[in-house]
Amino acid sequence: MTRIDGRKQDELRPVEIIPNINKFAEGSCLIRCGNTHVLCTASVEDKPPRHVPEGEGWVTAEYSMLPRANRERSRRDISKLKLNGRSAEIQRLIGRALRSVVDMKKLGPWNITIDCDVLQGDGGTRTASITGGFVAMMLAFRKMMEAGQLAEYPISGYVAAVSAGIVDDVPLL
Repeated sequence: MTRIDGRKQDELRPVEIIPNINKFAEGSCLIRCGNTHVLCTASVEDKPPRHVPEGEGWVTAEYSMLPRANRERSRRDISKLKLNGRSAEIQRLIGRALRSVVDMKKLGPWNITIDCDVLQGDGGTRTASITGGFVAMMLAFRKMMEAGQLAEYPISGYVAAVSAGIVDDVPLL
């Protein structure tokens, strides 16, 4: 099997992460995985959602693709007045992946929102969003530690993502 970009079957797209790309967000990065580019920001608010137990924090994610992130322009979700099913499921996946390594009690009364905006999508947007979202979240936690908002890092592990599959009985990364 020959890939369009010339990669071997077990070869990942080249990955580049540019930290602190947004001066307003508490944490941010631009992640490039081949020709897929995703801007990830982490915003910190001092009010977690109502469903969260008192004294605990929360991490959530939002995911969107720019209308011209692909070969043909797509309509913005907002113009349809609802989030499309694909975007909704991807942002749930990103949020679950990031929450899996955060101790909500150590996070305290903070709500972290990870925004993942696909600037250019050429495959692997959800995995790039998870990896970039984790980097943005860690940068926000570092800033919170420096400001005395956290007593310790609320992290129990690290998260990065990659897609793997089988095409014509051939395993591919």
